[in-house]
Amino acid sequence: MTSKRTPTQTINDTITPKKKISIKQTPEEEAQAKQYFQSHVFEDSFREQLTKNVRESQPYRWGTIKNLINDQLLRNVRSEIMSEIEFTKKETDIYKVFQSGDLANLSAMPQDLLERLPSLYKLRSAIYSESFRSFISAVTGCGKLSGIKTDLSIQLYTKGCHLLTHDDVIGSRRVSFILYMPDPDSHWKSHYGGGLQLFDSLVPNVPQSDVHSKLNPAFNQIAFFQVQPGLSFHAVEEVKVDRQRLSLQGWFHIPQKGEDGYIPGEQEKTESLSTLQALESKELKEYDFPKLRFTSIPAPISLKGNDKLTLSDLDKEYLTKFINPSLLTSESIAKLGEIFNEESVVDIMSFLNKDYEGAFKQLLKNTEINEFPPMPTLQTQVEEAYPWKLAIPCHKQRYVYIDGANEEDINTPKSISQINQVKVDSTNGVNFEMSAKIFRLMDQIPDSKFDEVKKENPHAVRNLEISAKLCDLAAMFKSQSFHKWITLITQLKLVKNHTLIRRFRPGYDFILATNNTGDEENEPNIMEGVLESTLNLTPTQGWETGEWGGYELCLIDDDHSDKKLGDDLQKDDGLNEDEAAIYRTADQDSVVYESQACWNKFSLMYRDPSVMKFVKYVSFEAPGSRWDINCSWKCIDESE
Repeated sequence: MTSKRTPTQTINDTITPKKKISIKQTPEEEAQAKQYFQSHVFEDSFREQLTKNVRESQPYRWGTIKNLINDQLLRNVRSEIMSEIEFTKKETDIYKVFQSGDLANLSAMPQDLLERLPSLYKLRSAIYSESFRSFISAVTGCGKLSGIKTDLSIQLYTKGCHLLTHDDVIGSRRVSFILYMPDPDSHWKSHYGGGLQLFDSLVPNVPQSDVHSKLNPAFNQIAFFQVQPGLSFHAVEEVKVDRQRLSLQGWFHIPQKGEDGYIPGEQEKTESLSTLQALESKELKEYDFPKLRFTSIPAPISLKGNDKLTLSDLDKEYLTKFINPSLLTSESIAKLGEIFNEESVVDIMSFLNKDYEGAFKQLLKNTEINEFPPMPTLQTQVEEAYPWKLAIPCHKQRYVYIDGANEEDINTPKSISQINQVKVDSTNGVNFEMSAKIFRLMDQIPDSKFDEVKKENPHAVRNLEISAKLCDLAAMFKSQSFHKWITLITQLKLVKNHTLIRRFRPGYDFILATNNTGDEENEPNIMEGVLESTLNLTPTQGWETGEWGGYELCLIDDDHSDKKLGDDLQKDDGLNEDEAAIYRTADQDSVVYESQACWNKFSLMYRDPSVMKFVKYVSFEAPGSRWDINCSWKCIDESE
């Protein structure tokens, strides 16, 4: 017998056949497949109760069955998988998992491989048997299910593995299912993680940030739900312990041509729903927070006809309070400009001056070590966390941020609609004096409230202190002196800006890949892309390998279209073609920039709309949060 393989080995190509064939079974085979289930599954009383449970389930139609398969058969399946199947690690913006590839065509595999996987073959024939498909169809009320088009893969979640929020809508999928196979002789506890999380929706295509329901993995338990466009949002929480969460993941599809239940045009209609989010993207962006609203810069600095533009003594005096003075010399600016001109990106280490960054770093460290309760832990918007706010919706992003704007109620469609109707003041927060007033937290908190907080919770005062310190630094990024420094490096005229203080918390936060660069309208003379900077302020160490996530990565979006996240799945990713709605691959050939979470690094890049960017989910295991200040500018290129 083949020795047990580790998850680091590569996948065997023989278990990822491309051609899909019918698994139609003879009456004898159907009868045998039915015997692979435990006897209670097909009892009328059980089916009636399960149907009622599914009909009444929230936040959408879903159900679960314990002890689904003959216990010994499933134990044999698990044993075969762990000894015979090779896994490969897959990691993208939305997930990290070990995968086996597509087993939908197990019946077409070579005889020698079938002989090594007899129990797995039996299980597959049982799941896609007419009896079980009819059972699932009845309890969900979803309609007929295909016996021709099938999808089945094995997924192994180990410590740190996760799958972020998505709705499973792609192509002809009708029902999604997960059959759990962790260690059958050890109870999988809730604090291990790896649970199936279900999310309610604020409106269709906009999931709420709170988890509505959670199912804890258990051996021989199946979870299933009807795939519903813009509603069936779910995720797999990160596995937090050194254990293996093994499962069979698959889908039932609508009937194909020639099958019972086939409806001409139904697949085309179903497939069109998978792009509904892209078609309505402008409307749905009303539910995106923070708002990427650029505000005009008064009297923007122009290099046209001004060959002698330099930093004045007053500019240097002000900037030196924050920035390493060696970066403000003419020689340094010229060198940085050469790099930016050649690469469109430049990384600057030791950006903050030594005196400033030492005290600042210690304050950030102390904030994370001494937080009690941890602040902010919000997944919904709460008044007590202001000026920190929550980035939504969670199928695109989740982190906490300060944008200098007033408190916002994002808990109802009505309140969000009112926020979107408020016009942005083009002079709001555009020069140092005004932005300093906006960003200085202490000016926004009455002394009476501050004294009360200080008396009751000194840790909360520390949180306020670091927030104020971050706000002061963000104000510098919006100053005219800093804009002059940026202009000298990039040779671009900055006309609009947007500034965010961001915190990505362990076990919570991320940004999925997007090529969104702000304003939709095409303004004359303004460049299509954006000039972006990120000052990384992560005070903890050990992020270099990327195992904790938190890194920022840019990749080329070849067809550069506004589409549903994950529609560009590469065909050689080891996944079947119907998983395109969930996963996005990051082919190394398409990666143009990567930056790990670190301390005191300033990155400046010009990003055109063909370049997508994401911040990888921060693992529960991370020693602290990823902190940064992110700035974006709309620019005019005044050169030839």
